[in-house]
Amino acid sequence: MAKKKKQKEQLPEGMSRRQAKLAARAAERAKFEKDPRPYEGYAFETDLVALQEFVPSAVAKVNAKDKDVNLCTVLPGGGAALVREDGDIFVALQTQQRSQNPHRDLAFALSWALDAKPGSVLEVGVADGTQPKLEELIAKDAELEIQEFHDFNWWVPDPSAITPEYAQGLQMANDSVLPSQRIDAPATAWWINPGEKAHIRWVRPEAEDVLMKALARVAAREELHLGEGSKFAGVFRTHGVIVPVWDLDPERAPESYSKDLETLDAKLQAELANDAELNAEERRRLETINSRQVTIR
Repeated sequence: MAKKKKQKEQLPEGMSRRQAKLAARAAERAKFEKDPRPYEGYAFETDLVALQEFVPSAVAKVNAKDKDVNLCTVLPGGGAALVREDGDIFVALQTQQRSQNPHRDLAFALSWALDAKPGSVLEVGVADGTQPKLEELIAKDAELEIQEFHDFNWWVPDPSAITPEYAQGLQMANDSVLPSQRIDAPATAWWINPGEKAHIRWVRPEAEDVLMKALARVAAREELHLGEGSKFAGVFRTHGVIVPVWDLDPERAPESYSKDLETLDAKLQAELANDAELNAEERRRLETINSRQVTIR
């Protein structure tokens, strides 16, 4: 009996079978490698980072493939996305499960939501490599229409229709929301009051090393503050950007910091283009800031 001829394997030009397998494995791993700055190039990068990492309750409306989509901080149960019976689309930025690439998770959940039927819920929105690129769904120059809330009542379009059990769960969620307010200032600044001290977290778009040097130069002049009663607390690093943080007097009105942020921004902008070597005091301040730096993701 004649043996069947093996179908000739199509290999990339110049590669052996083993080399082709190794290349395929490398390509598969590349799908899930961490991107150091996932939202770089987006006009709303700093807003998205804030909404994803520390803003308690907010909704940002954006156009995705000619549909209005609500990017929100949190959904009930920590789910990834839902489409209401009326067709309104909600995609969460803060979820219980996520990969190390939040923009890919967002693309996965957003792609699902754009095709889902009314009444559908996506519990887990972790990227699996099948999702399109985020820029294929949302234009990089798109604008976010952000609305902040002090509770999660926006979860329920008709409060009269919810059960007592759901109402109890909603109240528990509302009780956990920290007072917060978006400040009118360059880049993205949010005031948040967790208790004894209030804070401003200022998400900046500049390259990390350049911004850190600018902060050090301003600090060396004792000007790294937001007015009376404020104290520079340090920075945290997330999604490839730097977020300076200040401790504040909780009694001072959040909106009053707008002018101080504009003043400080002007000082930082003047230093961002300064490529001179740091002097001894500036190097000391940079070391201090670096020692307080925390990486979130």
